[in-house]
Amino acid sequence: MARPERLPGQWLELPGAQLYYEPEFLDTAAANHAMPGRQDLYDTLVDNVPWRRDEIVLFGRRRPVPRLSAWYGDAGAFYRYSGIALTPLPWLAPLAALREFLQRHLALPFNSVLLNYYRDGDDSMGAHSDDEPELGPRPQIAMISLGARRRFALTPRRPGAAEPWRCELADGSLLLMAGDCQRHWRHALPKTRRAVGGRISLTYRQVGVPSDLIR
Repeated sequence: MARPERLPGQWLELPGAQLYYEPEFLDTAAANHAMPGRQDLYDTLVDNVPWRRDEIVLFGRRRPVPRLSAWYGDAGAFYRYSGIALTPLPWLAPLAALREFLQRHLALPFNSVLLNYYRDGDDSMGAHSDDEPELGPRPQIAMISLGARRRFALTPRRPGAAEPWRCELADGSLLLMAGDCQRHWRHALPKTRRAVGGRISLTYRQVGVPSDLIR
């Protein structure tokens, strides 16, 4: 992807991938665009999102996903992963405002956002790639973190191809996974034995919309 000029964060190059990390992204957004601060946004989402706990099939058995989630987006922005079919909820005002700022900030389009709520250290996300067909050949995934710091890990899909990359994602930070990241890398949020509070991730993305729904 073409890099927008004068971004305040840091670009990182991994074999076959580009990452952009901006630790104080939400502070910039709130200061310049009258959006809620980090704690207000976190509390609003905890209290107002209709969180759901889905199930996936592993080794022939249905198991609850170890986190809560919600899917928001434009009309027709349907998404499916791990056998879970998601129909977009209408945008909440703070999520829509954040999308508008994010699109201008990164010069990228986003028509949907997946929210994951990790209530404590037992909630987690297993290693995976966001490579579903509706995301296109080179998905650009922008992840905003709220709440407790948690370790985020990237590992190469081909063992030994590169060293893993890890980062303690800060409250209010932005991490963009760009280039061919989803083709060559898997990402995860492992469990932790540390006593940690809740964390919400907002992963903005662009999914394909059927042509008959485009106005």
